[in-house]
Amino acid sequence: MPGGAAGDTLPDMLSAEDQAMVDKARDEALRLVHDNVGVAGMRAGGAAYPEVWVRDTVITGLGLAAAGDDRGLRLLRRSMASAGALQSRLGRIPNHVYASAAGAEPVADTMFAGAVDASLWYIVAHHVLGGADDDTSSRLAAAHRWLEYQDVNECGLLEVHESMDWADLFANRYNSLLPNVLWYAANRAMATLARGRGEDGEQFDERAEGIRFRINQLLWVGPEVRRDERWIRENRLEWEYPTRLVDTVLGHRPYYLPYMAFRDFGDRFDTLGNLLAILFGVADAAQSGRIIDYAHGVGLDDPWPVKACWPPITEADKDWREYYRLYNLNYPHQYHNGGAWPFLGGFHVAALVTAGRTDEAEAALVKLARMNRAGRDGEWEFNEWFHGLSGQPMGHQRQSWSAGMFLYAADAVARRAPAFFGRPGRWDSPSS
Repeated sequence: MPGGAAGDTLPDMLSAEDQAMVDKARDEALRLVHDNVGVAGMRAGGAAYPEVWVRDTVITGLGLAAAGDDRGLRLLRRSMASAGALQSRLGRIPNHVYASAAGAEPVADTMFAGAVDASLWYIVAHHVLGGADDDTSSRLAAAHRWLEYQDVNECGLLEVHESMDWADLFANRYNSLLPNVLWYAANRAMATLARGRGEDGEQFDERAEGIRFRINQLLWVGPEVRRDERWIRENRLEWEYPTRLVDTVLGHRPYYLPYMAFRDFGDRFDTLGNLLAILFGVADAAQSGRIIDYAHGVGLDDPWPVKACWPPITEADKDWREYYRLYNLNYPHQYHNGGAWPFLGGFHVAALVTAGRTDEAEAALVKLARMNRAGRDGEWEFNEWFHGLSGQPMGHQRQSWSAGMFLYAADAVARRAPAFFGRPGRWDSPSS
């Protein structure tokens, strides 16, 4: 198991002051997560988020597992058991579950019931946990089958409704980047889990490579990927119009597009999708370099690491929705629409390490520690999100994934390698 314990020393570049702050941040992060425990498992946050949100829990669990925190691993397993017990008849893992009091039966979310990423993260979680018993293996197979049916035209990629991934008040849709990068990861995870049971995981590896190929054919616009027009004509003729359109209109982009819909596309930097493309190995070294350079060039890591998208959507854009006004959340530079999120900052650090940019990763880690220390009412609030321009905390305090992803980032910098993921050949060793 990756073992970056809370007192492990980071590379010698850090000053004594920065090292002390990083160590303090790790201690505070572990304390916060173990305080955020409810009846059904790991709560997403303090009073504002008492539920077990599957995506939040798994992302937090990455840090707990990387830190070698056995108590945290038990909490992750318990949380996944709560979610798995409420799996739908068709195999969907609920977006979040909640138990109001000790002894109360957990209930499943109905507001975001169609969210696709809960089932994806559920599969990834068991790769991180290193396996599953027979009952859970059946749940994983059912979740994978449900995800297969989200590929409604059988193109090899998932087709996802608007606002049905982590950005659950945002207009990504159809062949979206983030769900399909996670679909790649879920199939890599299924291959690893199959081999752990002594079974052949080749079918999942082959599917994963097909997903990677399709993501790069459809959502990357640039010289790093050769567009296979013959394959598109013979296999996915409906892609011919949009791919030619983006080649003509955009020319090239130093990042994956956020979505491709029916004769339509999004043109902005989706931060989480692009960072996970680097971390999981969907992007190659050349693509990773361009993504990272662009993110830094447009200031996604300033004043804090890192903003959720660039550029923000304005009321003049085709992707603006009236529901962006809800709760004053998704105005430009806020929330999903360009707000800065500490959990995204953790993935940013991990992506820098994956790309071999250790000096930049160390600097980003220190900046992320300062971000988590900042607060409205005191230090170490591990806030939910910050305004993208002012850098002021705007979200709820004591967020589990803000803390968990700091642990993951610190471990990645300390070991100079992110835990559990990376290029395809490294997916077979979840404990390496």
